[in-house]
Amino acid sequence: MSGALTSSAATHPGAVRPRNEDNLLNRPDLGLWAVADGAGGHGSGDVASSAIIEALEGIPPGLNAAEMLAQVRLRLTAVNAELQVKATERGTGGVIASTIVVLLARGGYFAALWAGDSRIYLMRQGALHRLTRDHSLVQEMVDAGDLDADKAEAHPHANVITRAVGADGELVLDKVADRIQPGDRYMLCSDGVFKELPEGRIAALLAQGADAAELVRLAVEAGGRDNVSVVVMEA
Repeated sequence: MSGALTSSAATHPGAVRPRNEDNLLNRPDLGLWAVADGAGGHGSGDVASSAIIEALEGIPPGLNAAEMLAQVRLRLTAVNAELQVKATERGTGGVIASTIVVLLARGGYFAALWAGDSRIYLMRQGALHRLTRDHSLVQEMVDAGDLDADKAEAHPHANVITRAVGADGELVLDKVADRIQPGDRYMLCSDGVFKELPEGRIAALLAQGADAAELVRLAVEAGGRDNVSVVVMEA
C-alpha cells in the first residue's frame, strides 16, 4: 500500500522561540510518519524528540503490519526508559520528554498511536476528523465539564500535558485504526499548528490540497508562538 501513498513534511521554530524542539519523520517508503514535540526546557526538548525520531528511523524495511506496530511500541518504550535515566543523571528534578504521534500504513489500513497533545487529523470526503484525543490538563477539564472546549486553547494551563515519552512511569500509547479510503488526507502536527489555525481553517486548507510547507508557513504567519511541525500524507 505504501507505494500508493505520498507525503510532505515541514518544520519551523516559529516566530517567537529561539530554537526548534520539534522533530519529524517522513518515510512513505516504510509507510511510517511521526511528529515529536519536545518538552522540558533548557534544550532538553530537542534531546527527547531527536531520540524518538532516531529510534523510529531505525526500523528496518520489509516488516508486515504487526511487526511494524510492535517495533514502534518497543522502540518508544525503550526511549521512554532512556530519557528517564538521563533526567535522573542530570539531577535537577526535571524531565526530558516529548509528545509523539505516529501514523502507520500497511495493506490498505492505517494505525495511529500517540502520547501527549500533538495531533493527527483526517480529511475524508470533505469532512475533518481529529483521530487523536489530547493527553492534556485542559482536555481532562473539558471531559469533566469544568471547561468549555472553545476556551481550552486560551487557558493558562493549555500547555500542560499529562502523557509523554520520557515522563514518569510506564509509557502508555493510545491507538486508533481503520481502513484507508481513496482521497484520504492525514495531517500530523505539533500544537504550534492548531494554536494558530482554527480547525475550520485547517479543514479548508486540507480540502484545497495544501501541503506541509504551506500549513507551516500559515501557522507561523498567524503568530507562530510555538514551534510548528506538519506532515501531510495522502492516499
